[in-house]
Amino acid sequence: MHKALIICSYRLVVNINCGQFLDEINRPAVSLFLERENSKCRRATFDEWQGFGQMMTLRQVEVIRAVMVTGTIGGAAKLLNVSAPGISRLVKYTERSLGIRFFQRQSGRYFPTPEARSIFEQINGVYKKVDDLTEIISKIGHGALSELRIGSVPSISQVMVPRAIERVRRRYPELRIDINILKIEEAIDFLLLGRGECVAMSYRLDHSGLDFLPLASGELFCIVPVGHELAGRKQVSAAEIVRYPLIGIDPTDPYGRIMAEIFARKKLKYDITISARFGTTVCALVKAGLGIAVIDQFTVAHGGFPGVELVRIVEPTKFDTYIAVKRGAPLSLYVEHFIKCLRLEMQGGGPGRIGPPKAAARVPKK
Repeated sequence: MHKALIICSYRLVVNINCGQFLDEINRPAVSLFLERENSKCRRATFDEWQGFGQMMTLRQVEVIRAVMVTGTIGGAAKLLNVSAPGISRLVKYTERSLGIRFFQRQSGRYFPTPEARSIFEQINGVYKKVDDLTEIISKIGHGALSELRIGSVPSISQVMVPRAIERVRRRYPELRIDINILKIEEAIDFLLLGRGECVAMSYRLDHSGLDFLPLASGELFCIVPVGHELAGRKQVSAAEIVRYPLIGIDPTDPYGRIMAEIFARKKLKYDITISARFGTTVCALVKAGLGIAVIDQFTVAHGGFPGVELVRIVEPTKFDTYIAVKRGAPLSLYVEHFIKCLRLEMQGGGPGRIGPPKAAARVPKK
């Protein structure tokens, strides 16, 4: 069986005997002839056969373009910050392997040959595409082409989310960010409908379409207004807390259930005289002197709500927080970085770092 390939102007004639193989390299034996118009055929050298159909590498494109732009081997070497002999060897190798002469050398300078001009146009196009690719990669690295869409329950969004976002902004200064404050039941639609990539939650739901990643463990504290009789105490028991007017979240709410459990375990009546929807509202009501409350450490971390004092609760109050994501959905590198930053902030916002900041020392009057 024989096949022939003919290219006009410079006609390339290839005869392949498919039933015959070379012993050393195990490939079809090839007879290759280059035939100019109106001239006799000659057998092509092995290097010429190797060059047929070979592709240029990006490194060869870069070097050939550098010589074309600077006009000298030395100039190309300086442009690419490599040695001149290496540039010269690569140019010669590329010309030999492709069977094309790119440059004509005159008085130490390199000028494009007529047959190579169309190739240089393509090389410039390739280089422009590489520049465009580099620019896009740079923009992605700064977040310029993307938006981070996240959700959070109020207890985590008050202090922790802003601190994590500050870290994200430092890493991706051009990233657009959309933050949604959600109740736990609102998080399901937010994720399943693709409105956001993740939600920071203080409670884990059983849902087949969601995954819950561990975030941080926290504790509950009793908060009292400044000047209250419990203010200044190191700790207080659940039995003592219920003796005072209580402000809190509805115990049927998943978040409110976290606070109610410490009283349920002791079989104490958790009688809320003022019920509020959000922890920040509870803190404001306590600050106004309308009662005391039990609240999670993340709502009041880093002095996030001045005007109230924190008292540790005797009973164990540990609870876990989570990041909810849509099951099976890939996470962007931006949301992965946000989760990492939020986890660092929440794991570092322990009991030693909560409560109002210390007052500055007073300077005695002279």
